[in-house]
Amino acid sequence: MKTKVKNEVRYFVKPETMAIFPHPQEKKLMSKVIEEEKELIIDQRPLELIDYSCKYYSASYEGRKIGTRELIDITHKPPIIVDPVQVIYFFPTQSANNPQCVWISHKHVYKYVSNESDQTIVTFTNNKKITIPVSLPSFKNQLYRTGHLKTVMDSRIEEEQRRMNMVFMPPSSPQSMSMIYEQMMRNWRNQN
Repeated sequence: MKTKVKNEVRYFVKPETMAIFPHPQEKKLMSKVIEEEKELIIDQRPLELIDYSCKYYSASYEGRKIGTRELIDITHKPPIIVDPVQVIYFFPTQSANNPQCVWISHKHVYKYVSNESDQTIVTFTNNKKITIPVSLPSFKNQLYRTGHLKTVMDSRIEEEQRRMNMVFMPPSSPQSMSMIYEQMMRNWRNQN
């Protein structure tokens, strides 16, 4: 797998993005992005990259944090729905403001084990292995919280599908998911 330095001003998380690591370089914190087929060095801090990605998909990181709190009542190290339509959920391994924080894509985690240094070795769905400086119990907790968030969000989307009586579009199409998500956001805004 090749690592490239990508000199783009911005990078947004995509379905193939598996992890975002902090990457210190010459007194500056950048990001090492691990995708399914390549690794990139991006001139953005990991939290900036997550925030930009949330904004790219029509929300902000702060808005997504509030959404997580409303859905599953988690405020410390909250998992984030980057994009519900493409099912992109990421979780932080530490406080998001900690320069050591790594962001992991929930759907790409295949296996995880502890090593002798009390760190977690993650195997992704493409069999790539990485070591994360976080204990296995902490990693599992974050993974399970993200799964819980996804389950609650999926349940709400299904409920909205039933409510809207979606007969003409299959529920799994990106168009129907986008329409349902937009309707959910309108309903939520009207309630608040």
